[in-house]
Amino acid sequence: MNSTSNVAPYYAGWQLANESLVHAIEHLTADQLALSVGSPHWPIWASLSHIAGARVYWLCHVFGEDGKDATPFRDLDIANAGWEDDLAHPRHADELVEALESSWNIVARCLASWTPESLQLTAQRLSGDKVQIHTRQAVLWRLITHDSFHAGEVSLVLGSHQLGAIEMWSKLSRLAD
Repeated sequence: MNSTSNVAPYYAGWQLANESLVHAIEHLTADQLALSVGSPHWPIWASLSHIAGARVYWLCHVFGEDGKDATPFRDLDIANAGWEDDLAHPRHADELVEALESSWNIVARCLASWTPESLQLTAQRLSGDKVQIHTRQAVLWRLITHDSFHAGEVSLVLGSHQLGAIEMWSKLSRLAD
């Protein structure tokens, strides 16, 4: 592989997972989005916006990538609760779709421009009084597993309420074709 190749092909299934998530929630009502994902105080809408907010936080705030201004998180205040953490302001399906799609655009741009060699580049993050060093590779894995964890929570709740679980496996099988 030459050094100009990007990493997008290695993460192709992630886009399909995002598309499946959007498809599963785009028509949910406010009451359905208010269903709890485990904690009685953490509804589906908060878990979904948390997925999108984490992408913007890690890629834009930690790694300095462009794109946050095209998301609902353009005014994200790192020191305080983010858009997703304002439980007094429930989000509707159209807002969640916008958040997931606009934050995905940032992910897609990174995957298209980052090379295998660049995955070892680092960024610093202050956590309390401790400086943490993160590689691009570690952050991509963090985001993939974070997306998967919360999508799994949402899928379980949707399936438990006969609202259709998130189904991405049939889409992922087309990657093998």
